[in-house]
Amino acid sequence: MRATLRWAHSDLRTHRGEALFLVLATAGIVASLLLATALFGYATNPWQRVFTQARGAHVWLHTDRAADTGELASLDGVQSVAGPYPTASTTVAVRGTRASVELRGTAERPDVGRPLLTAGHWLDAGDPDGVVLETRLARALLAQPGDTLTLPGTSRTLTVLGIADSPERRYRPGEQPGLVWAPPAAVPDPGGQVIGLRLTDPGETDYAVQRAVTVLGAGAIGQVSTWEQARAEAQGDNRLLGQVLGLFGLGALLAAGLAVHGAIGTRIRGHLRDISVLKAIGFTPGQVVRVFLLQHLAYALLGAVAAAATVQALGSRVPGRLGDAVGVWQGLPGHTIALFVVPACAVLFIGATTGLAAWRAGRVPPVPLPRPAGAQAGGLSVAARRALGLRMFRMPVGARGRGPGVRGSDGAGAPGAGASSGVRELEVRVPPALVLGWHKAFARRPRSFATVARLTLPLLLIVVAMSAWTTIDRFHSRPEQIGLPAALTVRADTDAGERGTRALLERDPQVAAAYPGVEVAALVPGQTATIALRGLGTREDPYPYALAEGRRAHGPDEAVAGQGLLDLLEVEVGDWVRMTVGDRPQILHIVGRSIEPENAGRVISASLDTLQENDPRLRPTLYQLRLAAGADPDEVAGRLAEAGHGRLDVHAVANPADGLSPLRAVVLGLIAVLALVGLIELLTAIGGTVRESERDLLALKAIGLSPRQITGITVTATGCTALAAVLLAAALGLPLAHWLIDAQGASSGIGAGIAQVPSPALLVLVGTAAVFGAAALAAVPSARAARRRLADTLSAVA
Repeated sequence: MRATLRWAHSDLRTHRGEALFLVLATAGIVASLLLATALFGYATNPWQRVFTQARGAHVWLHTDRAADTGELASLDGVQSVAGPYPTASTTVAVRGTRASVELRGTAERPDVGRPLLTAGHWLDAGDPDGVVLETRLARALLAQPGDTLTLPGTSRTLTVLGIADSPERRYRPGEQPGLVWAPPAAVPDPGGQVIGLRLTDPGETDYAVQRAVTVLGAGAIGQVSTWEQARAEAQGDNRLLGQVLGLFGLGALLAAGLAVHGAIGTRIRGHLRDISVLKAIGFTPGQVVRVFLLQHLAYALLGAVAAAATVQALGSRVPGRLGDAVGVWQGLPGHTIALFVVPACAVLFIGATTGLAAWRAGRVPPVPLPRPAGAQAGGLSVAARRALGLRMFRMPVGARGRGPGVRGSDGAGAPGAGASSGVRELEVRVPPALVLGWHKAFARRPRSFATVARLTLPLLLIVVAMSAWTTIDRFHSRPEQIGLPAALTVRADTDAGERGTRALLERDPQVAAAYPGVEVAALVPGQTATIALRGLGTREDPYPYALAEGRRAHGPDEAVAGQGLLDLLEVEVGDWVRMTVGDRPQILHIVGRSIEPENAGRVISASLDTLQENDPRLRPTLYQLRLAAGADPDEVAGRLAEAGHGRLDVHAVANPADGLSPLRAVVLGLIAVLALVGLIELLTAIGGTVRESERDLLALKAIGLSPRQITGITVTATGCTALAAVLLAAALGLPLAHWLIDAQGASSGIGAGIAQVPSPALLVLVGTAAVFGAAALAAVPSARAARRRLADTLSAVA
């Protein structure tokens, strides 16, 4: 054991840099996996906790006032019901901030869908104007208990008594109204009612919705929302961040394992004589394997423990969503188990790859076998041998003038025997270092290809990470290409005229276009869910949808749909679909697929004219504003709200990338970890190349190569290996990134077609930096080896 420790200590002193990089890479990988676990827990558990404690309803049905909901409680599979509660849609404002809300008249605190108070107290029968706000709505309004809410257009005011968490769908400006619990007296003129169904089997949600619609009648249903939609909205971008961290963390772990495998294999080839001596003095094959295995397990364990301790101690202090996620995760029941299991799995994986490579060390014979007389890689090719001669590529040139680079085939200026009259031959001299370096890089094909493959993996993941970065930039810089041509959404009070409102909006000098529209909930075929049916623009002034497939909707009954709707209905572009809005059917022909970042892509869009032809009762209820280039949405929204004198509710259109801002820091951190893994593999390749070149050093000096030329051979070999890895990473990484991003877009309902690969200039810049960086790293050790003394060289060859 003492000899084992002494040999391991000597090896550590020799490879300090490689050991440090391995520890840092392991720490970065384990930290990425732990943060991914925290984000997954943060995305799922808070909503699940609220849903369980509140005994949340699995289905919420918005109906008209005349609907008889008494039979719903007796349906098969319905465990209990909440309500019905009278509802009214209105707008509230506080300190200049407005929000669309649903007032829900609640006499007593519900037993199903019970709001969980986080501040203040529940409704008081002695205060008929007291209300309780849902947490997300209160945060948007910056409201606290005791604040007074006004209802624009009326003299009514409401007092905030409390703030509560709810497992229902969250408030989203311009898309989903906020939830306000109020006494029934505060809802004097309800526009409808809502009832919640808690099911015995959540998996039968679609069937329960279908039965409820059958009992009430399709014309009585206004909107259906389910627990699955609420959970997906609550998880939001946190789940995506967790997926990104987990994917790249696992990829980096695989790359690190392969890098360790390659490093040990290279070290074994360089220490064959030392391993033979160890066996000669009594080391068993198992002891030799344990030397390498325990050494690299110690490095991996040190990095894993450092990462776990850092995440546990400092993770919650990271600003933004990552810090919040770690703080919540640390309070979850499975936190301690994950804190040990994730690093342990990473260490075991690295140990497994280490064991496979160390097993080869145990098979080294006690007496080194003599090397074959010929090089295992074979001799130089014909082209390489010609390149090392005085003549390389002969190209016929005009014979009128003889430039300084033009020489005859005899070297004296006379044309060769095979040359045509009046034609001379141009000889291009290739430096021997380039030819021999190219040969050294790719002569040992199995080993060379393995080195290129190990170096390609981290570079490939870096290309994917860069593609994710540029895709996020596309959401911010060119939102019109990903389904967000409008920057503002305006909703006017019911007493405002259509023409006057549109004229008011278009008078603003920075409003390029105002598209009138309407958005209603529609029951899908089978009556299992509701979707968003949207009519925007007119045939004369069509709304500029971002199409990924098909064509625009021009004719009667034509529409475009999001990927989420196509998946829900199991239809394709070119099909006809039927849906119901109240008691009026809408039959539309899907002629294109649009990129829809709203409502999980469950949107079908036509022109306002098309919807009005099928249902003349529909009138514009909103306006989508496309702003002039360079316009500030906040400034335009302020001017329009002031010009509307309180009759306009103006909101900025939500950009999905706004919630992905932490992903930029995540991508940078992942690129740093992957670069570290690539650096480990690169140092391993350089060390192996330098060590193998020691045998050829005497021969290279004997044929007259200078130390600088010998150094150039190793630098060229390293540069060629890095260049091959860069080209392979670009060739494989770009299609992979495009497929991964589009697959994520399709699974989220937005749809494929959002991927944006890095620009060619950026790829060339990164590739050039990688190749020249690799060459620069190889210059110092190769120069040192080229200037070794003759006695040291003879000893290494021996």
